[in-house]
Amino acid sequence: MRILILGGAGQVGLELQAYPWPEGVIVDAPSRADLDIADEAAVKRQFANAPYGVVINAAAYTAVDKAESDVVAAWRLNALGPAILAAASGAASIPMVHVSTDYVFDGSAAHPYDTSDPVRPLGVYGASKEGGEQAVRTANPRHAIVRTAWVISPHRANFVKTMLRLAADRPSLRVVDDQWGTPTIASDLAAALARIALRLADDPAAPTGDFHFANEGGVTWRGLASEIMAQSAARGGPSVPVEAITTADFPTPARRPANSRLSTARIGAAFGVTPRPWQDALGDVMDILVGPRRPA
Repeated sequence: MRILILGGAGQVGLELQAYPWPEGVIVDAPSRADLDIADEAAVKRQFANAPYGVVINAAAYTAVDKAESDVVAAWRLNALGPAILAAASGAASIPMVHVSTDYVFDGSAAHPYDTSDPVRPLGVYGASKEGGEQAVRTANPRHAIVRTAWVISPHRANFVKTMLRLAADRPSLRVVDDQWGTPTIASDLAAALARIALRLADDPAAPTGDFHFANEGGVTWRGLASEIMAQSAARGGPSVPVEAITTADFPTPARRPANSRLSTARIGAAFGVTPRPWQDALGDVMDILVGPRRPA
C-alpha cells in the first residue's frame, strides 16, 4: 500500500516519515516545492500517478501571529489546500486523515474540549483551519480530522527548543501562566495518525469524523517551561527560574485560547489510542535535545 503524506518537512511530517510502518507500506512525502496542495492541477496529477491507499495531510500555515496580516496565504494553505486534497481523494474513494488544531475553539470553556463542543476561532489561523475542516468534511466522507495542540519535538522551531535556547542566555524566564493546554509530542501524534490511517485504509467501516489527540494532562505554558527546566537540569543542561506572567503582560497580534485542553475520549473509544502523560513524552524529546538523565 502507498500512503501520501503532505507537510513532510514539519514536526509531525518528519515523525510520520520516521514511523515504523508495516512491511509493504510505501510512503510518498513530496516537498512543498514538488507538490503545492493549493494547486488543483498538481494535486490531480499526483493522484493520477500513484494508487494511494490513504492520504495524511499535516501541511499547514502555522505562523499564528503572522496569519493576522497574511490572511490570503493562511487561508490558501489551511483551507483551499485541504479542500483540493479532500476533493481529489474523495473522488478516488481514498480516505483522508487531516491534522487540525485547538485554535478552532475560543478557549472560554472550563473543561477539556470534546469533539462535540462548538467551534469559535479567535483569529485568522483558527478560522482558516476551521475552514479546512469544513472542506474535508464536505468533500470526502471517509475522513478523520484530528485536532491537536501545543506540538513539540526535537525538530523545527517549537516551545521546548525556544526555552532551552533562552535558558542558555538568560538568568530567568518570564512565561504566561494563564493559558492552559495539553502538550503533544509529535512522535506520539504521528503514531496515532498512522494507526488511524492504516485502519481507514483497511476497514471500510472504520470510524470517521472528528477526533482529538494530545498527551495526557493539562498545564500552563509556565508549568510546561518549568518542567522543561527541571528535566534539563536532570540531564546537566541549562536551567533557570521561570517567572509567571499573564497574557496581558505579553501581548501578541493574535489572541490565544485561554483553555486549549483537549479531551481524547473519542479517539480512545474509536481507535484504542491511549495517550501517555505529557511529562513522560517530553522526556523522550529532552533525551535527544539535552541528553540522558544523569544518575541520581
